[in-house]
Amino acid sequence: MSEQGLNPQEAKALQFLRRAIVHEGRTPTVREVAEVMGYRSPRSGQVMVEKLIEAGYLARQAGRALVLVRDLPETSDHERTVEVPLVGNAACGRPLLAEENLEAQIPVSEQLATPGHRYFLLRALGDSMNRVGIEEGALVLVRQQPDAENGETIVALINDEATIKQFWRKENVVVLKPQSSNPDHQPIVLSENFRIQGKVVATIPSF
Repeated sequence: MSEQGLNPQEAKALQFLRRAIVHEGRTPTVREVAEVMGYRSPRSGQVMVEKLIEAGYLARQAGRALVLVRDLPETSDHERTVEVPLVGNAACGRPLLAEENLEAQIPVSEQLATPGHRYFLLRALGDSMNRVGIEEGALVLVRQQPDAENGETIVALINDEATIKQFWRKENVVVLKPQSSNPDHQPIVLSENFRIQGKVVATIPSF
């Protein structure tokens, strides 16, 4: 992997690609890259993408999909970060941290992802938790743990998909409550035979 720095144009392109990959879960076309950069030819957008791959910031998956391998260069020498895997939107029948789910490695401050614990990032879908600041496209930072206290926001696996909800337990019943301005979202009532993947410790909005 190259350690070369980025010029302003390359940094601008990486910022655009990063937003699409991380917050939107998609790979932009080379035409989109060219338009954002002000280039007339899609070929120029392709050349920019190849430069970022060669520099070690991006990599190709199956087909033309891109993953973020390395994030934008650090701007401060004072804050320490740790690489946290982004596992996309939901499990879709696979374990959340299965290799095929990994979309990027995102540097996160150690003040948020404290050493001694394991973390992952998950992209929020929908508006079921918008009253607590988790909007569509936001990333939630999740500390891996198998249990939770009442009132905590968790990630759980329900029907082989990940869901973000507020956790409540009373006797042998568990209720996963949405926190939404949309009345269509209703609580999920479960027995204790389900899996908590972790506790949400921070939300990173989609800017």
